[in-house]
Amino acid sequence: MNRRDILKAAAAWPLAQGALSSLDMAALAQSAWPARTVTMIVPFPAGGQADLAARPVALALERILGKPVVVDNRAGGAGGSVGNAQAARAEPDGYTLLMTLSSLAVLPEADRLFERPVAYEVSQFAPVARVLADPTLLAVPASAPWKTLQDFVDDAKKRPGEITYGSSGPYGTLHVAMEMFAANAGIKLLHVPFRGAGPALTGVLSGTVQALASAPGVLRPQVDDGKIRVLANWGAQRIPSFPDLPTFKELGYKDVEFYIWAGLFAQKALPEPIMTRLRAAMADAVKTPEVTRTFETAGSPVAYLDAPEFTKFVEADSARLIAAVKKIGKVE
Repeated sequence: MNRRDILKAAAAWPLAQGALSSLDMAALAQSAWPARTVTMIVPFPAGGQADLAARPVALALERILGKPVVVDNRAGGAGGSVGNAQAARAEPDGYTLLMTLSSLAVLPEADRLFERPVAYEVSQFAPVARVLADPTLLAVPASAPWKTLQDFVDDAKKRPGEITYGSSGPYGTLHVAMEMFAANAGIKLLHVPFRGAGPALTGVLSGTVQALASAPGVLRPQVDDGKIRVLANWGAQRIPSFPDLPTFKELGYKDVEFYIWAGLFAQKALPEPIMTRLRAAMADAVKTPEVTRTFETAGSPVAYLDAPEFTKFVEADSARLIAAVKKIGKVE
């Protein structure tokens, strides 16, 4: 090697050292995850299905990971779109996660339907684990005159647009379920959007609205207290927590099927070492007695799927829901 080559090599060495150091530091940061508090965004107020899923899971993850896992209810309305978008824009470093619902795929389609700027895309997220998956139930106040679904439909046909129902926001999970039913039943209901499923349930309990589609775990305590009556189940079959409740399919509504699942997501660019650790932690978290007991008591047993299976599930369910939204069209 001549003198010029030796000088070039000497000049390049600090640069190469710096590059290697940067790579080593990034790898070290990933292997040390988490080194500080992890935030789990729930894009709804407390009291709904996503919040029910997030809180016991966050506590379990905190024990497993050895760092605080804080639930952050970002109740900005828009059916959860605001919180979903905030999670999508977060740094893909494992410190901002998202516990959200099946409406994740519906909301961008609603933006396109109304020719609004799309708040986020599902492709920005990486599914980590499904936690819960329940059919929604049609709930009315216990004081309401409708004892059966047929009573409800008959009354709605006599009074188009007069029976009110609450939801977590336009094209959110609860809104799509109700509009799917209304379209198949040939009735017109009046939609009253709230800032989340919890406030919508409060609306039914207070008499502000007269009906609600919600998850079994959210409704069970209110049914047990005699405050709520359930009329039908959006699932393909009856569920153990409400064995006497008929499905819409049983009652003749063959195309009415809807599930409210809750799952954990990270950003698409999350480094693989962090994703691997997070998946392992979630697999352990859903098995803890505290999590299983909390969900079973609420009537929503754990419905865990790991990332590969959850990804396939999200793709299939999203395609079905997007088709339903397009069929429903523009509704307020």
